[in-house]
Amino acid sequence: MTSVLEIEKAITKLPPKEFAQFRAWFEEFDSVNWDKQFEKDAKSGKLDKIAEKALLEYKKGVYKEL
Repeated sequence: MTSVLEIEKAITKLPPKEFAQFRAWFEEFDSVNWDKQFEKDAKSGKLDKIAEKALLEYKKGVYKEL
């Protein structure tokens, strides 16, 4: 099995073009996994308290423009 350290070392040895390809692949991979986890958390109600707090603060005018 390949360890994280071995993977890190291999990544540092990639030529720029291959590193760019890896980075693009990893961004997509990470994004898909993040979306799946977010959807799972949202469906389970795990985010309900955070959302309720945010909406309450917004209604009170306690927020920052992004």
